[in-house]
Amino acid sequence: MVSLSPRLRRVGSTGDLMVRAASAALPLIDRGSLRQLETHFIAPEIYRRDDLARRQGQLAQLISDRVIPQLLRLHSDVVPDAPPVEVVVKALAPDRDDITGLADIILGSDLEAAVSYVTLLRERGLSMDALFVELLEPTARHLGEMWDHDLCDFIDVTLGVARLQKLLAAFNNSHIAPQLDSRRAVLMAMTPGDQHFFGVTMVERFLLASGWKVRTETSASAAEIADATQGSWFAVAGLTAGSEQMIDSLTTTIARIRQQSCNPHIGIMVGGPIFTANPALAAEVGADATAPNAPTAVLIAQKLFDTAIARQGPRAAG
Repeated sequence: MVSLSPRLRRVGSTGDLMVRAASAALPLIDRGSLRQLETHFIAPEIYRRDDLARRQGQLAQLISDRVIPQLLRLHSDVVPDAPPVEVVVKALAPDRDDITGLADIILGSDLEAAVSYVTLLRERGLSMDALFVELLEPTARHLGEMWDHDLCDFIDVTLGVARLQKLLAAFNNSHIAPQLDSRRAVLMAMTPGDQHFFGVTMVERFLLASGWKVRTETSASAAEIADATQGSWFAVAGLTAGSEQMIDSLTTTIARIRQQSCNPHIGIMVGGPIFTANPALAAEVGADATAPNAPTAVLIAQKLFDTAIARQGPRAAG
């Protein structure tokens, strides 16, 4: 499961949660901008699909069988009794059906339906941070598991993850400044001393297919990796570590990146078996987040990008 460090979590009282839900602006998107987002977040060679009619039918069936009955149940069972807010939020929290349901929707071609799906949950009291941790990230992880079990192909997973990126960007309003596209850049690197190429190569493949600009370093020293972030602007740095023997080297590399990066708000994500087994280790080495597979790493990168842009404010588009 993904782990976000405490400095990226926003934990408030239940009252604060409801106030944020009531005052949060809906994403400033329309059908025209949704169509533009199709090419904004998906590499052109990836964007192809010739089974639109079948997928639209599946989407309609999903909404009919799962989404509408759930909303009716919530309306009849939760609202009249006026239970404590904690009970309402717990009842609305995404479950396994919500996760697989969103996966089915984003594997189709109707992004507007996916936006509506997330909007419904958000309007009922869930913050965007909660939705990321409990719905969007688990959906990306679910897509990765489907790919691992040959339930969908690389194109399916890439399109799905790219659309999850678009959802996140739309609700965080980081899609509305075209200039920001040039800053969707990631530095991928292996921890000095590591010899496991597969993980970083797979993440690189998904990032490229999802519209990111990627620079990959597989044999650089900690100083060379940090120098790369000093010489070029990266929204995110991703580092992999294959074993616990790499912990000290990884910690040193992350510290140097934070000291030298020309982006003072650079997001750092880490991956590898040691973090899959112990996600809390990411914070211990100084990273912002970790992800268990490549599709999830793409969504984490977008989350870190949105966080960095929000911290920089209007200057980020310059």
